[in-house]
Amino acid sequence: MLSSYCHAIMIRTFGQERVAAFARAASVPVINGLSDQHHPCQVATDLYTVRQHFGRIDGLRYAWIGDGNNMAQSWIEAAGIFGLDLLLACPTGYAPDPDHVKAARVAQQTLGKGSITLTTDPREAAAGAHVLSTDVWVSMGQTDEAKRRAEFKRYCIDPALLAQAAPDAIVLHCLPAHRGEEITGDVLDGPRSLAWVQAANRLHVAKALLEYVMR
Repeated sequence: MLSSYCHAIMIRTFGQERVAAFARAASVPVINGLSDQHHPCQVATDLYTVRQHFGRIDGLRYAWIGDGNNMAQSWIEAAGIFGLDLLLACPTGYAPDPDHVKAARVAQQTLGKGSITLTTDPREAAAGAHVLSTDVWVSMGQTDEAKRRAEFKRYCIDPALLAQAAPDAIVLHCLPAHRGEEITGDVLDGPRSLAWVQAANRLHVAKALLEYVMR
């Protein structure tokens, strides 16, 4: 029925299976606006922001700091598609889905470029990185808030961690941010942060996606 109302559907939901069910039932394009496994529109925006700033996405070192959540998994998928060098620092027990990592590494082998490295050390991931990205520690629907805050304390992008990155590094955050948790206010509002540019770019990338799927 929804397909008769519109030319495309964007769904933001919890389970990835809901997105798949919509796609199977719909006769119009269905876009994953967010699920518990993926956040592809956001990472598409992030890569657009990187290209806008550096003039390219190749030849850069990408670091993900924090939870191995839907954002991390979409970064992994992007690393497989584009052959990016991606390092992910996640606490023990919070790593991304190993099947997603395996599939992306297979894709990189086909391309003949790129790497995906998992670590529990945020300094290792940040070292020499051109792009540092993070997200909140507690995502929608998660109830272990106090436990997560305790286990993620080392995974804050602060001035000391940013100092490990490349001299021209930028910082991304999909917002809203919890200042003082996954990122400090001075970094979020500082000259290396492109979080606000990134937020504005969501509109342009969304328009491009709609144009692509409806053409």
